[in-house]
Amino acid sequence: MKATMRIENSLRRQGYNLVCGIDEVGRGSLAGPLVAASVILPSTWRKPLKDSKQLAHKARQELSDYIIDNSLAFGIGWVSNQEIDQIGLTESLRLAYLRALEAMDFDFSIIVLDGNVNYLKDFEVSQTLVAADQKVACVAAASIIAKVARDKFMHEQAELHPGYGFESNVGYGTSAHLEAIKKQGISNLHRNSFCRRYV
Repeated sequence: MKATMRIENSLRRQGYNLVCGIDEVGRGSLAGPLVAASVILPSTWRKPLKDSKQLAHKARQELSDYIIDNSLAFGIGWVSNQEIDQIGLTESLRLAYLRALEAMDFDFSIIVLDGNVNYLKDFEVSQTLVAADQKVACVAAASIIAKVARDKFMHEQAELHPGYGFESNVGYGTSAHLEAIKKQGISNLHRNSFCRRYV
């Protein structure tokens, strides 16, 4: 399924000229940060987009570069594994979205979030849509740059934390990763609150 500009164009016809899409990656990971991205695409956008999970690695990287170069604005918000342990996942999601908007530093008319929980309900101009990352171009774009940024970080961390397979699992709980946790214990990149049951 390709994400299109249909919903964004509909919102523009309602007077919301700057439609900001937000999505996150790393919610269920056992290690590493939670990363959210915000993207505003121009109304003339024509590049086909998909949810990041539906793209091959090379295509995702190429699209991320293209989005960064051709969007009206974008921002990336990071919440560390230590912060997730301290404030919990729900508040971490809200914080990641807020940081993505702050990093974007650009006016917006409305925000579209993937899912059915509005973590930005304090903003009157925010709405949710289930599977928005598969339907709405700016949300798909956000999912792509968030995943590329986080994957790059986790690949770099694989050299600093050998044995956990971060270069392939990017922190998610694969069977090999869980076995590594049992053997090596948890690293300072792991989310303690997520990993207690595996140690």
